[in-house]
Amino acid sequence: MRTLIVGHGGRESALASSMAEHSELHAFVGHENPSIVRHAAASGGSHEVGDVCDPSAVAAFARARDVDIAMVSADEPLQAGVVDALLAQGTRAVGPTSAGAEIEWNKTFARALLADVAPEASPLLRVAHDAGELDEALAVFGSQPVAVKPPGLTGGKGVKVMGPHLSSHAEARDYALEVLARSKPGEGVHIEEKIVGAEFTIQAISDGVTVVFPPATYDYPFRFDGDEGPGTGGMGSLSMAAPTLPFMTHAHYETACSIIERVIARLAELGRHFSGVMNSGFFATADGVKVIEFNARFGDPECMNIMSLFDGSWPAVMERIVAGRLTAADVPLRREASLVLYLVSPDYALRAGRAYEFSLDRERIEAAGCHVFFSSAVQVAENTYRTVGTSRAVALVSTAATLEQARATVVECARSVTVLEWRRDVGEEGYLNGLVRLVRPHASSGAEPLLPNAG
Repeated sequence: MRTLIVGHGGRESALASSMAEHSELHAFVGHENPSIVRHAAASGGSHEVGDVCDPSAVAAFARARDVDIAMVSADEPLQAGVVDALLAQGTRAVGPTSAGAEIEWNKTFARALLADVAPEASPLLRVAHDAGELDEALAVFGSQPVAVKPPGLTGGKGVKVMGPHLSSHAEARDYALEVLARSKPGEGVHIEEKIVGAEFTIQAISDGVTVVFPPATYDYPFRFDGDEGPGTGGMGSLSMAAPTLPFMTHAHYETACSIIERVIARLAELGRHFSGVMNSGFFATADGVKVIEFNARFGDPECMNIMSLFDGSWPAVMERIVAGRLTAADVPLRREASLVLYLVSPDYALRAGRAYEFSLDRERIEAAGCHVFFSSAVQVAENTYRTVGTSRAVALVSTAATLEQARATVVECARSVTVLEWRRDVGEEGYLNGLVRLVRPHASSGAEPLLPNAG
């Protein structure tokens, strides 16, 4: 079988690794990601560098390589209609059409759909299209803290919340005006209530009807330890051996899964083709579950959590998805904890910066028990790599019986990499205990840890 992966991040590296084990892998990438290039070559496949958001170019590559089935799991290519172009020429593809992916790239559409199928999980929202509407929207919230959200794709970096990013309603208004100034006509800006709770995501896998639910994942969205600094695409992520996270109840998990099922069913009713992964973000609160957002593809880094636990053939899962015959048995996952740690350029999320060269001994790190998934980097010599832009360079991933064990392996491997920076508190027990107290305000504040073996 010939498969195609479209994209070049850590998420695509993890998918490419699994796809190459069971198929001849071909890759259409924006730069020569060392992981993807290596896996494609080892499988007898190929790669081509081009614009991953150009549907005609991706479709032409798929035709030239006589691809049997494609995987598109990046936000911008989905919005651009890459899946539409593949399906139009008869290439089977996993991923939603542009209309199905609108659940991610149009927050106004997503919020309207959510209010229809799960109003109880919808935060209070107002949409403003000009300064007058903005003032009216802010007045609705009074002194209540708010979140300001652009309605379109921002790569995980566009949302700003009072507290970590904005010190006052005045600053929230100024940022909202910035969003309006660069918005397309009719887009507006979202003003939402700030929810007090702990965030979690579920990477739900679906053929458009059946939905398979892996364990919940937690992402570290801020640049520095203690959730300081600017928002990022994610500095790391984790999952536990159980379906839930330490701050969640099983009711939180079941409610979130039910909401995802309702959203996918409504997309089908609307005639919007959806297949692949719905990466859905939620708040676990003392009063239940609130929805943050829906993404029409695997998360990055959360995809690496799930794929590192996956014990099957991903091309076989792709076949089941496009045939509309997916079952939970098709997605076997080990009951272990997983930890992803992103290593980034010193300039990441801070400034335009420059390219950095760094040393990384992939074979040594993999022998120590870590997967190595490159993202925004290219190889320049043996064990020497160069960052591409200022995005995340490479992820290290480990699984183990406990999060503590997985974290110990990842941290030891990260210390061997030069130049790049990483958060020291990813998977750390004290950090996770703080999340527990967000959801359970009266949890123990004594010396006794709330999360034994959390790491």
